[in-house]
Amino acid sequence: MKIQKTNIIGIAIRTTNEHGKSAEDIGQLWNRFLSENIADKIPNKLDSSIYSIYTDYESDHTKPYTTILGCPVSGFDNVPEGMVTKTIEAGDYKQYAVKGNMHENIVYNAWLKIWNDDIPRAYTADFEVYGDKAQNPENAEIDIFIALK
Repeated sequence: MKIQKTNIIGIAIRTTNEHGKSAEDIGQLWNRFLSENIADKIPNKLDSSIYSIYTDYESDHTKPYTTILGCPVSGFDNVPEGMVTKTIEAGDYKQYAVKGNMHENIVYNAWLKIWNDDIPRAYTADFEVYGDKAQNPENAEIDIFIALK
């Protein structure tokens, strides 16, 4: 599936999947994003969806990478201090639709399948979109997009 270029402003952390570190780091990033109302501080938002982006891969999903939590924006004017910008480039992506109770690790379990899936990953920017259908955590729908070569 073709994805259009998308600009994101948000907060970031460098992490790795080794020894379960990413689960801890990304959990802390989500806690900060929600507790500090980061979404409300992002200027030029296009909508209320939250993007969780995995980018700046050192090599593949087994090595360090950067996670960014943010919102889609019309441009990078007035980026708040302490926030980062990221442009998800247009290109080919494979979409995975995840449905169910977010408290039952449905997103993490989807990633376990993706990591074992034999697809030609580009490792540029993979991302999850938490839109209107993700508002009810017990019956959520989240889309995961994997960049393809």
